[in-house]
Amino acid sequence: MPTLINTVTGTIAPAQLGRTLMHEHVFVQYGGPSADCLPSGRKFNAIAERCAGFGKGIRTYGVSTVVDPTTVDLGRNPLLLAEVAARTGLTIICATGIYSTGAYLRIRRELGGDIDAVSELFIKELTVGIDDTGIKAGVIKVVTGHPVIIEEERELLLAAARASVATGTPIITHTEGVLGVEQQKILGDAGVPLHRIIIGHSCLSRDFEYHTRLVCGGSYVAFDRFGMPDIPDETRASSLMKLLDAGYAYRLMVSHDSVWYWANGPSIGTGAYKNWIPTNFFERVIPMLRFGGATDEQIETMLTGNPRCYFAGETPR
Repeated sequence: MPTLINTVTGTIAPAQLGRTLMHEHVFVQYGGPSADCLPSGRKFNAIAERCAGFGKGIRTYGVSTVVDPTTVDLGRNPLLLAEVAARTGLTIICATGIYSTGAYLRIRRELGGDIDAVSELFIKELTVGIDDTGIKAGVIKVVTGHPVIIEEERELLLAAARASVATGTPIITHTEGVLGVEQQKILGDAGVPLHRIIIGHSCLSRDFEYHTRLVCGGSYVAFDRFGMPDIPDETRASSLMKLLDAGYAYRLMVSHDSVWYWANGPSIGTGAYKNWIPTNFFERVIPMLRFGGATDEQIETMLTGNPRCYFAGETPR
């Protein structure tokens, strides 16, 4: 089990994480990043400055670390992440993994058509570096859709599991608010300790029984889309309070899934996306939780204690 965490600017110990947002995207570009968005590109400095503005905003709320689970097919841009980290003082952890089944099939084909080759790519990015940047990923990201886990998604989960077992790296999943229990079983049966898994976007479900099954299954449950306009934050906060009241603070992660610069996508902080910003949890959601009876200790457990425990590989109490 590794005792250090890979970040875009080097390695740190879990105790150095501090307050952590576990699921934010600094930069997204489907199929990218394009040449314009790379260090030699004409847009790079403007993009870095915009993203640094959001980073400085969360620094004012004591956030030290951001986990960016952007995969290669979503435009993962590790050199941009390093630049934003340098401009803000944030620790940023980037991901290996694949988002879409189409990208998985393409990459598997390019690597020779074998699941083991995909797993080896993940391991390389975790232990050697991403492309020729020298930047190592610190977490694995995988995805399943709805309503069932299809064969290609199952293969992707297994490739991630093999990389996780080989390197001791934890996993963050994407769900549509369902199939988290199935993800747990596939990854767990493949040898991944269940407390090294975050079941992402669980707040898309309002089903307390579903959330409880995930918690009792042994994984972390992520309420990581605060501010997105699909579900009111009041609804997400209410679901989160039920879990806090049930004594599950030690199994919960919080974040926004915000995109600080989305090439050809929506601009956060405006219109319908006005609350979809990385400071939203501190500005709007924490007051909701406190009004519902959440304690400062519970809030700090979700923001600081749980990320440290997750990356350290410790079993939550």
